[in-house]
Amino acid sequence: MIGLAHFLVLGAVLFSIGIFGVLTRRNIIGILMSIEIMFNAVNLNLVAFNRYLYGGDLWGQGDAIFVITLAAGEAVVGLALVLAIYRNLKTVYVEKMDLLKG
Repeated sequence: MIGLAHFLVLGAVLFSIGIFGVLTRRNIIGILMSIEIMFNAVNLNLVAFNRYLYGGDLWGQGDAIFVITLAAGEAVVGLALVLAIYRNLKTVYVEKMDLLKG
């Protein structure tokens, strides 16, 4: 039988993959995708904790829907920033983005 520990391990693995992607990707699109993987790992943990600790309550699913909404907003704002930066610099690589340098 699959227990809470299995879901927590899967969530930890997904979160670790997301952290690895954020730290090693040079492309801003890949970094945004890694952040989305991290959000999905958090959603998995929220729903698993809700299922195994509070049974009939729906707070875990409600929190997961809120995080999905937050992730969608983050993706929209992030992609809008990427498009604006790409129009000026003609690149999506993070190390080339030095807009704040004087």
